[in-house]
This record gives sequence, structure tokens and C-alpha cells, in this order.
Amino acid sequence: MNLPPRVTDRAFDRLAEIAENAGTPQVLRVAVSGGGCSGFQYEITLDAPEDEDLVLASKGQQVVIDPVSLPFLSNAVIDFTEELIGARFVIENPNAASSCGCGISFSM
Repeated sequence: MNLPPRVTDRAFDRLAEIAENAGTPQVLRVAVSGGGCSGFQYEITLDAPEDEDLVLASKGQQVVIDPVSLPFLSNAVIDFTEELIGARFVIENPNAASSCGCGISFSM
């Protein structure tokens, strides 16, 4: 069953911290584009919502996904992690057949 992606509380909390530091609300855009070492790559940026975007909202924060990227992110989990290599938003995508070591590129 194709379900929309889910955003963790940890990711929404980090987005709230970014917005507080910036002094303005920030919208996190998660998109998929062709390229990267595995065929597709995630693009995670701060952006403004568009009319056709899926908006996932919680804690006063928004994560948006465009309709072209949405099928690639069905049932995925958008999270925020802090590791020795750095802190970043990550995507756990059950649709990805494989992904590269950086976690930004994947194949289906």
C-alpha cells in the first residue's frame, strides 16, 4: 500500500530550531531527482511551499514534497540524525533497492 512519507518528531524539532535561529518560519522541501551515483538522489532544502505540494505539518513546522517526487517517497520516513560524521536530515526509504554510502543517492 502506498502511504505518504512520515516525518519524525526529531525532524520537526530540528526544523523548529532552524526556524528559531533564522527568525522566520522555514519549510523543509524533500525532493527526488535523477542523478547521483545510484540513479536517483534526494534533495533536501529550505524552500517555500507550492500549491501542488503535499504538506506534512506538525509542531507548527512544515515539510513539503512535490507530486513528481511523492511516488519515490511512498512509505518513507524523514528523520534527523546526529552522528560523528555530522548532523543531517535522513530518509529511510523502503522503495530504494540500494543506496550509496552517503545516503543521498539510491536506486529502485
